[in-house]
Amino acid sequence: MIPILGLAAGILLGLVFDPTVPLWLQPYLPIAVVAALDAVFGGFRARLDGIFDAKVFVISFVSNVVVAALVVFLGDQLGVGAQLSTAVVVVLGIRIFGNAAAIRRHVFRA
Repeated sequence: MIPILGLAAGILLGLVFDPTVPLWLQPYLPIAVVAALDAVFGGFRARLDGIFDAKVFVISFVSNVVVAALVVFLGDQLGVGAQLSTAVVVVLGIRIFGNAAAIRRHVFRA
């Protein structure tokens, strides 16, 4: 119940305050969101498998976002930011779909 209340509060605060993302941060935000989604799907899968650990989830969440942002930053410094951004999205997308498939198998027993 607490995560649902937190999500609702976050959405409400976002609608009320209408935050803007600084220009220098805009290239990293989509990558950070995809990395965070990877951690969330992995955490949900672990919860269904009965092996969820909050400490592991938080470390995974933060490290996914930081590593993805660093890869994109390195790509920007090397002049290949778009290519590395695409690579990060592809890799994390594969992980997200793998976790989604495991969740589906667990939920529907198929």
